[in-house]
This record gives sequence, structure tokens and C-alpha cells, in this order.
Amino acid sequence: MRAIREAADGSAARQILADSFYPALASALSNEQLESIRQNLRQMAEPLQRPKLTERDWLGAGGLCLLCFLSTFPIALPFIFVSDARSALRISNAVAVALLALCGYAFGYRSAIPPWVTALVMVAFGAAMVGVAIALGG
Repeated sequence: MRAIREAADGSAARQILADSFYPALASALSNEQLESIRQNLRQMAEPLQRPKLTERDWLGAGGLCLLCFLSTFPIALPFIFVSDARSALRISNAVAVALLALCGYAFGYRSAIPPWVTALVMVAFGAAMVGVAIALGG
């Protein structure tokens, strides 16, 4: 928008505008239509110089961080309480698969799919991923 407003003349501004469209759409627009769009854009208020984060943005980011922390914390707990790293890893894998079962059950319950079916599918997927990790040395 700023480039269109600062263009040297109308034809340069129309070219900038046409270049911003998908090529098939730009070829379908006449010079008069591009000029009309350019005039409408020039009459609009000046855009903000710099976007600002709102309180809603910060709350959303904080909520996302909290969700990530709370979803991974149970999986990390065995490493805090078990001194043997291999045992802690296996316990962590079991906790992760159990959480997948809970999430699968909740998903099935809320989506009118048999909850035990989705829970078992999630457990099978999680067990397969753990098996792949173990096969690769994890």
C-alpha cells in the first residue's frame, strides 16, 4: 500500500498493484479497474507504521507456553525421580503412551467416534513411535 501511495505516477502505481495480484487475476483487470482500486487505496487511512502486540496476543502466547509446559511436564518427571537414565526413559515412554490413550479417548468421546477405538489407535501409534525410537538407539 505504501509503494502504491509513493509511486511516481498513476501508471507505476497500477503496475505495482497489478504485480501484487495473482497473474490470472491481474490479466482479467482493465486499466480502469486498476485505477479505481488505486484511488480507493489512496483514500484509505494510512496504515499503522508498526504493528503492535495486544493484550490478547500476550495472553494467547502465555497460554500456549503453559499448554506446552503442562503437556510435556509429566513426560519429564521420570527423569527427575529415577536415577537410572534408561529406566527413566522407559517410564517416560510409558507415560507418553498413557497420555496418548487419554487424549485419544477424549477425542473419541467428543467426536462421536467410539472412545476406546480412538484410544487404542493412539496407543498403537505411540507404541510404534516408541518402537522406532528404540530401534534407532533411543
